[in-house]
Amino acid sequence: MYLIEPIRNGKYIADGAVALAMQVYVQQHVFLDDDILFPYYCEPKVEIGKFQNAIVEINEDYLKENNILLVRRDTGGGAVYVDSGAVNVCYLIQDNGIFGDFKRAYAPAIRALNELGVTQVEQTGRNDLVIEGKKVSGAAMTISNNRVYGGYSLLLDVDVEAMEKVLHPNRKKIESKGIKSVRSRVGSIRPFLAYEYQAITTDEFKNLMTCKLLGITSLDQAKRYELTDDDWAAINQLVADKYKNWEWNYGNSPQYSYHRDGRFAAGTIDIHLDMDKGRIAHCKIYGDFFGKGDVSEVEQALIGHRMEKDDIRMVLETIDLSRYFGKVSADELLELIFS
Repeated sequence: MYLIEPIRNGKYIADGAVALAMQVYVQQHVFLDDDILFPYYCEPKVEIGKFQNAIVEINEDYLKENNILLVRRDTGGGAVYVDSGAVNVCYLIQDNGIFGDFKRAYAPAIRALNELGVTQVEQTGRNDLVIEGKKVSGAAMTISNNRVYGGYSLLLDVDVEAMEKVLHPNRKKIESKGIKSVRSRVGSIRPFLAYEYQAITTDEFKNLMTCKLLGITSLDQAKRYELTDDDWAAINQLVADKYKNWEWNYGNSPQYSYHRDGRFAAGTIDIHLDMDKGRIAHCKIYGDFFGKGDVSEVEQALIGHRMEKDDIRMVLETIDLSRYFGKVSADELLELIFS
């Protein structure tokens, strides 16, 4: 089995979008004479499934305030939060009947964890690993170019507070057709490691697990595929065009609608929005405010714009809102829309 890591010119790249793009690129363009293993850890990111609504899954304010990356993957499944305390083990292997068999896929990881002292780990449900009832790993797999592409996370340490906050949507009254994630109680692997591994770093844990999965005693023995400069150029282009592109991460969200209402000095304002691919497709504004202008002009001005705070702010700041609503500012209306 070949080992491929996000290492370029001797430097480890801890960008979760790069790690994802690297794997997708290899799926599509790299065909070797053996299976491939991609172990990695990264800076904080939320990864959502292909068919999910980003707005429904995340607290966007918390995500942006804490510089947490949002990435939409090409496969299904739910939303997951991972940071530098998690090791992600992905693989690209020939389908010898393993597709859909998470028990077989997890078996090497369970054996490796057992050897590190984690004897309490067990598989439950379809695709999770748990310790004492708390989830420490979730797995997924799909078929890509006649090979099985899959993987699982291993939560060495978990920032439960960050996970709970970023995966707790801050927008209420949302009706979405997207597939929603099922939340589970999560835990950490570290407390269950043998004494000699209690102070292990994420990098050391990754290396240990990699060696055990490859059946070697040192990473120096690993059979590596070194990504070329051309490979890296294509991977970087994929990151820019897709995995750090708003149209892919947010614009691919299923249709959804929601409304916000609030009371201001001008009166009550009730805004209803229908969203399609992350943009406002339809807008209706109701309320008991008094204005001279036709509020439908404000509704029309908002249609077609991305549901991003800066984008909507630019629209509102071009409108004399007092003409339509009375005493209300662009900031007040903006906070209502994104509350």
